[in-house]
Amino acid sequence: MTRAALVIGLGNADRGDDAVGLHIARRLAARGLPGVTVAEAGGDTLGLLERWTGAADVVLVDAAGPAGQPGRIHRLDPSLGPLPRDLALGSTHAFGLAEAVELARTLGLLPRRMAIYAVEAGGFDPGAALSPAVAAAAADATALIVAELREGLADA
Repeated sequence: MTRAALVIGLGNADRGDDAVGLHIARRLAARGLPGVTVAEAGGDTLGLLERWTGAADVVLVDAAGPAGQPGRIHRLDPSLGPLPRDLALGSTHAFGLAEAVELARTLGLLPRRMAIYAVEAGGFDPGAALSPAVAAAAADATALIVAELREGLADA
């Protein structure tokens, strides 16, 4: 028996490396993985709680704030506790991904299984493309997510 998974790529396509979540979501959607729904989300992180309602397995993909190693991929598991603040999984607004996840935890709305893939950004310049390091990491992150989805869906 298999169950559906939901992948949500977050970001702003017009802000350099902030688009990495969207880029990865599009790569995953192009693969047409059975049992996987892929979506994109812009700045409305609070709306994520509604979008993942009813999904047992959720993967979120986003850019992490620059921390010295553009392209480094972090895999986070919210079931293990609060997200690390040093990754700057925030937003240019007051309510970012970390806050949305913590609100969901408080309200008992976290999915049964969730993984967050955060790719360290090099910059968020308006109108810029993905930096070379982050573009290369997008391919690696896509492969990691595909492997996790296949494993997670197989052990349903």
